Amino acid sequence: MSTATRSASQRAILVAVQLPAVPDDEFSSSLTELRELARTLGFEVVATFTQKRTSFDATTYIGTGKVEELREFAVDKAEFVLVDHDISPSQAGNLEKAVGCQVMDRAMVILEIFHRHARSRAAQAQVEIARLRYLAPRLREAAKLAGPQGRQRSGVGGRGAGESAAQTDRSRIRDRIAELKQEIVALDHERQTQRARRLDSQGVCRVALVGYTNAGKSTLMRALTGSQVLVENKLFATLDTTVRVMVPEGVPRVLVSDTVGFIKNLPHDLVASFKSTLEEAAEASLLLHVVDAGDPGFERQLDVTVQVLEEIDAGAVPRLLVFNKIDQVGDAKAQAARGKALRARFPKCIVVSALVADDVARLRQSILAFFRKGLVKAELFLPWSAQKLRGPLFASCEVIEERPDAEGTCFTVRGSRVDIDALREQIGPVKKPRARSLSAPR
Repeated sequence: MSTATRSASQRAILVAVQLPAVPDDEFSSSLTELRELARTLGFEVVATFTQKRTSFDATTYIGTGKVEELREFAVDKAEFVLVDHDISPSQAGNLEKAVGCQVMDRAMVILEIFHRHARSRAAQAQVEIARLRYLAPRLREAAKLAGPQGRQRSGVGGRGAGESAAQTDRSRIRDRIAELKQEIVALDHERQTQRARRLDSQGVCRVALVGYTNAGKSTLMRALTGSQVLVENKLFATLDTTVRVMVPEGVPRVLVSDTVGFIKNLPHDLVASFKSTLEEAAEASLLLHVVDAGDPGFERQLDVTVQVLEEIDAGAVPRLLVFNKIDQVGDAKAQAARGKALRARFPKCIVVSALVADDVARLRQSILAFFRKGLVKAELFLPWSAQKLRGPLFASCEVIEERPDAEGTCFTVRGSRVDIDALREQIGPVKKPRARSLSAPR
């Protein structure tokens, strides 16, 4: 295929209907989002057609006049029509037939992005289930459009009813979904085992980055952990959960996970199918809710994220609101004004740029402060015969003071009760009366 042909096959027209209850700014924001989704798929958007209506046209989504206008423009100019709503199979089929372009509604665009970007086997299986569920009703519609000649197969001697092509396809889809579900169960079991191994180490706390797609979560993940995770200015650049240790390591040890970004009108099947991918958020001790500080529609993004968190049973997990990308707001004066306004409205929020080391260090300290709330202070005596436990002690506790003598070393430490009790058990009974019982911090 030539470069010219390949480029032509990626031209798209955006189509959207504005209902009376939808404000202009929300309508514009949604179209901008669809344009970014198209860019993620590699489409070149050549035009945008909008229409104000009291309701969607039941036959073709947009009115007959707008359909004709769209058809005349699309000739030799585009091959795809992207609709900024979820439309029925019949609406998609009728519009496609009338315009002569392949029609993809918002759900299909998102599903296609997920299909292309999923890397792990679990993510690929989850996306395939969502795609199959999306396609099933559209196969029925395709069978209707095909007419009687395309509906029947396998009749015997004119007596048996035979099985329609659509019925056969639906049966195959059901069987494939059942296979994928079994595979996901096995993968979930493997993932739970891996997670349990990670958490066997003492003093590990979990933080999950959540938020709207393209809010800078992956860049922040990279800054907090020093890992080489993918950073790309596209919607849904990250689909698979990545888990890394926050650096420099402190007490307690913190694991940070990046998760798939949220978006308005995320297809319900994708929310359900990606529930296991988002378990890192549901099971985390703290969520970093990352928001683009410079996005004028951030309030809508906040609402979308909260809604999805509720759907995945993570609504009750403690959250730290982090406004990222403050460096993209404008000059220093504009950044200071924006930061002041955000902190006035959200007093407990943190305003940062993932590209500024001091901002990242401040965020890291806030994370550690959250987990240090439950730590207790205690004294442990480590005889010289048990010095091999120095490593685990320093790894799981903050050593406040170290006092060696002829018989061993007495440590004043701060850590979790569980970790300190585990260390005491490993040390065993000690005759020297230095080690005192746990005491709450004063």
